[in-house]
Order: sequence, then structure tokens, then C-alpha cells
Amino acid sequence: MTDYYRARAPLRIGIAGGGTDVDPYASQRGGCVLNTTINKYAYCTITPRSDRTMRVRSSYYGIYEAPLDGGPLKLDGNNDLIKAVTNHFEVRGGFDILIQSDAPAGSGLGGSSTMMVAMIAAVSKWLGAEMGPHETAELAYRLEREDIGLKGGKQDQYAAAYGGFNLMDIDSAGVRVSRLGIDEDVADELQYRSLLCYTGMSRESAEIISSQIESFNRGENERALDESKRLAREIADALSDGDIEGAGALLHESWGYKKQFSDKISNETINSLYDIAIDNGAIGGKVSGAGGGGFMYFICEYDKSADVAQELRRHGVKVTDFMFDPKGVTSWRNRNE
Repeated sequence: MTDYYRARAPLRIGIAGGGTDVDPYASQRGGCVLNTTINKYAYCTITPRSDRTMRVRSSYYGIYEAPLDGGPLKLDGNNDLIKAVTNHFEVRGGFDILIQSDAPAGSGLGGSSTMMVAMIAAVSKWLGAEMGPHETAELAYRLEREDIGLKGGKQDQYAAAYGGFNLMDIDSAGVRVSRLGIDEDVADELQYRSLLCYTGMSRESAEIISSQIESFNRGENERALDESKRLAREIADALSDGDIEGAGALLHESWGYKKQFSDKISNETINSLYDIAIDNGAIGGKVSGAGGGGFMYFICEYDKSADVAQELRRHGVKVTDFMFDPKGVTSWRNRNE
């Protein structure tokens, strides 16, 4: 019998303020992001081996093996997320690692950062070095953004680690996570009136983020980022007050500003789908994540969510069943008999 160690981290919907968590804006002016985690997950399973080999298996990365007796693994673009975690914990004993995700790559639900959080949680569980949510999120950010050099913001790692509805203030001093106090009745009503749909288009977030940064450095999108930050706070206040109609209207306003971050945020297909949703009863919506494709999120009028879903399906969009999940990353040990 062999013990194995498994972790599950929730994916997130970025509701408002996404993009203000990206440097240099976040460090210079301070960002603010509102997000929530959902019952779609990244999973990581660690099974110790008797040799000194790391063996990776996943539907996305395929099969990959590397020896662990020659010092730190080289970060070369091949399974770097796993290598960075292995290097940080100085793992020398062999292990099999199985990674799975409920969302396709480029979906806009924070998949790579969520997977990094799940891997850290599984490895730390195995090694008996369990970590709190803030420590886990900070390490995930450092490994992904600094060690590997992947472009992106600072919200995804913290959403996956903490879970639930959170307002995040982000600046050069770090990330402060404030859980939103939403009445259970309001959360249930928001759940009923929310739609999450997959456009069928994946996108490369790094290119979009680079374009956003270039626009900021040219002074072209500073006001749009400022307004998006403001609206993240206002939507959080509206939800805390139980005003779903108001939150939807503010979300619509926020989408208008988000499209000004970069000319790569939206496109003709996304604009058309957005208009279809609004025409059929959505109050407001947005693309989750950097933009350019992936998932779209809408808040609908109290009796219109089914109508919006039906019309979007008619235009080839996959409407995804989901529930809000208040729990952050979790890990456990089990035994394979």
C-alpha cells in the first residue's frame, strides 16, 4: 500500500478590477480586484516513488520525466510550474505527479496560477510543511511571476488560496485580502442570476497583458484602470448591500472601461455575444481574465437568466453550470491499496 497526497484549488471568476493587479500599475497607483471562486478546480496528486525520478502525467502536459539527483531542475519552458515547486522545496525523493483541471488552458479562470497553488499544497502536505493561505499565495506568485517569468497579475494565486468572495487591495507592499460579507439570501439570488459561458476561444494572456502594460507606459489607459479599480469597490459595496441590480449595472460600466485597457481585450465575436446577452436580459457582464476569449460572466435580470442562456446557446456558446465555492485550497492524504 502506498500513501498519496492530493490537493484541490478552486478556479475563480474575476468580477471587476482585473488588470489593476498587474505591475507597473499596481505598484505605482495601487490596484483593487473583486473576485469569487467557483466549483471548478485544479487538482494535483503526489505519489512517492522509490527512485529519484519525477514523473509528470497530465492531459495538458502529457508525460514527462526528469531525474532529481542532479541539483535544481532547469527552467526551460517545459513543465516549469512543476519544476519551480520541486526546486523550491528541494525535493530529492522521486514522485509521480498527476495534474488535472476542470477548465481548458486559456480559459480566463486563473488556471495556471490555481494549478501552482494546488501543486504547492500537495507537495507541502507530502513533506509535512503545510502552509497558510497567504504564505501559499505569496509563494505561488513568486515562483510563477519571478522565478519562471510568466506575465500576469496578483489576484489568481490569492483567490485560489483563500476562496470565496474577496476584495483585494494590491500595491508595492503586497496583497491585502478582505472577505466580502454577503448575506446568504443575496448569494443564492446572485447564483440564480449569474451565467458563466465559454466562448470556445482560448487566448494567450501574456500577449494581452503585455499590450496593456505598453498602453499604461504610454499613458493611454490610466483613467480606464483607475475607473475599473473604483468600480470593483462599488460592486463589492452593492453586493454587500444586497443590490444585485446595481451590481449588474456597475459590471456593465466596468466592462466598458476594461475594453480600454488594450485593443486585444475584446473582439468582434465577444462584442456580438455581449450584445446578444444584454438584448435578452443580462444587466451587465465581462470576459473573465485578461480578455480575448475564454469565459464570459453575466448578471441577469431576476427572471431572464434562462432566456439569456438559451439565446447564447443558439449562437454556439457553451453555458457552464457552476456554483460559488467559499473554500480555498485544501489538501489531504490517502492510501492506494
